[in-house]
Amino acid sequence: MLAKMQSRRWILAYLLVVLVSLHGGANGFYLPGTFMHTYTPNEVISAKVNSLTSIETELPFSYYSLPYCKPPEGVKKSAENLGEILMGDQIDNSPYRFRVNVNESVYLCTTDPLTKEQAELLKKRARDLYQVNMVLDNLPVMRFTEQNGVTIQWTGFPVGYNPMGSNEDYIINHLRFKVLVHQYQAQGDVVITSEDGVAMVESDRKSGFQIVGFEVVPCSVRRDPEAMSKLKMYDKVDSVKCPLELEKSQAIRENERITFTYDVEYVKSNIKWPSRWDAYLKMDGAKVHWFSIMNSMMVVFFLAGIVFVIFLRTVRRDLTRYEEMDKEAQAQMNEELSGWKLVVGDVFREPCCSKLLCVMVADGIQITGMAVVTIVFAALGFLSPASRGMLLTGMIILYLFLGIIAGYVGVRVWRTIKGTSEGWKSVAWLTSCFFPGIVFVILTVLNSILWGKKSTGALPISLFFTLLALWFCISVPLTLIGGLLGTRAASIEYPVRTNQIPREIPERKFPSWLLVLGAGTLPFGTLFIELFFILSSIWLGRFYYVFGFLFIVLFLLVIVCGEVSLVLTYMHLCVEDWKWWWKAFFASGSVAFYVFLYSINYLVFDLRSLSGPVSATLYLGYSLIMALAIMLSTGAIGFLLSFYFVHYLFSSVKID
Repeated sequence: MLAKMQSRRWILAYLLVVLVSLHGGANGFYLPGTFMHTYTPNEVISAKVNSLTSIETELPFSYYSLPYCKPPEGVKKSAENLGEILMGDQIDNSPYRFRVNVNESVYLCTTDPLTKEQAELLKKRARDLYQVNMVLDNLPVMRFTEQNGVTIQWTGFPVGYNPMGSNEDYIINHLRFKVLVHQYQAQGDVVITSEDGVAMVESDRKSGFQIVGFEVVPCSVRRDPEAMSKLKMYDKVDSVKCPLELEKSQAIRENERITFTYDVEYVKSNIKWPSRWDAYLKMDGAKVHWFSIMNSMMVVFFLAGIVFVIFLRTVRRDLTRYEEMDKEAQAQMNEELSGWKLVVGDVFREPCCSKLLCVMVADGIQITGMAVVTIVFAALGFLSPASRGMLLTGMIILYLFLGIIAGYVGVRVWRTIKGTSEGWKSVAWLTSCFFPGIVFVILTVLNSILWGKKSTGALPISLFFTLLALWFCISVPLTLIGGLLGTRAASIEYPVRTNQIPREIPERKFPSWLLVLGAGTLPFGTLFIELFFILSSIWLGRFYYVFGFLFIVLFLLVIVCGEVSLVLTYMHLCVEDWKWWWKAFFASGSVAFYVFLYSINYLVFDLRSLSGPVSATLYLGYSLIMALAIMLSTGAIGFLLSFYFVHYLFSSVKID
């Protein structure tokens, strides 16, 4: 009794420490992009620049790794959250200055003569289709291009370009900005934010302007460097149009001096501030999403019909007939058992590698919980894309704190299989280290590659120690606490006894793993269309914000995984195969195999521009992490539903 009280005090003390530590940072809590900012005419706003990105290499680099103009106050990094750092974002200030509602043409700077290394680097970045990502008032810059009569929307603008039939590369050195503003008349108290994210309230604020759009037309313009170098930064220059002739464009050559200028035009818009992200989040293909859902519904109803037949026509019929017999008839029937009733003495025999099974099921439940909560919050609008990195940050925090559920589930399954709590600490410890450990090893290998390429996507050493501290200070203790709670939960008793001598499993014409592997095609058919949109958003730089569709697909995926695993478990029991534990896990978990194959297919056919073994290695490494998470999640769902099905099945009939 005293030990129980001490353990409870230890749990409460730990939770109190965690809450106090979180409370310390609660006073500065702020969601970027949540509050509107109203600007007065002629107020100065500075744009920010993110890392240079490319769909060809997937290696982000710092904006100032190229010979661009630097702000007069020097380069300063903006505060970044955990998700932004993990995504390779590096947000810096820039020399691009905007005066609200003032149209102007501005000179920035003229570079020194390009060295051979600088010229080659600029050409390489231009040929690798690197994009400059600029942000104004938390809105990414947007450009439009015409291809085959269709207007295509992009975020960012290219570093340069290489025209067909030309041996020269040209740099984008003149930007024509269009800033859409909405005139706003405030009434009463107004909540505003400064650029560093500090929220405050002002009373009776006069009318002002809200930025609701940020567009750019990139140009390459050749100017006289001798004449332009006499100007100072932010001096006025004559406005120019984008030249169509290559002779008037700025080529990238050694010893060439490049002049950077920009135009700003303000256009009044009827778009209101809450709707300004609609242009970025507008995704085509709503009919395709509905087709995906209808396709998934067909699979669900098909499998539901099979489950209905199993339960109501086969299992229920056998149980009803058995219950209506007298004892002598039951004894005679026991001697003539067939099908799943023959394995009654072996169905709950301990599987091989039972500890690993418990760990994988526990980690799968932890990943599933993280995915469900994240998608629900995103669907409700709490994880706006205006809050860069918040989606990934939220997923990591949720995963850490859901360790308590993983520990509980893992130890509970372990107790059920072993019949005792002995060894629960090792189960809880392995649960906290299995999936994060694999991810940590893969990320370390990928990070060493990024370090070698000097990419901003490489995680700094300090972040590695931060992640390790979060892992060992939050996830591991909470998993152990969950394991302790699992030891005190009511044990799940088997409805039948297990024989001492294992029953021989009849030989089959085909190995059972073929059926298990083929079962993964049904869950894959539920999610593969949505998977295409998710991969496109990750690797092609598109916004993904149809989390309502994703939640429906996730819900249907859970149902399909449970039904597939249940049907295959019943089929194995009917052919007297009592080794159903791992097969139930991989019946639904095998969908990860098809997800990884689809990722390779996407790499070959949809990311054909991806160049080099380094980029392919990064892509396959991240795809492997995604496939592993899907395997653990779907496998855990299928296993737990199959276990409760088997437990219900054999608890409905008593056979001595």
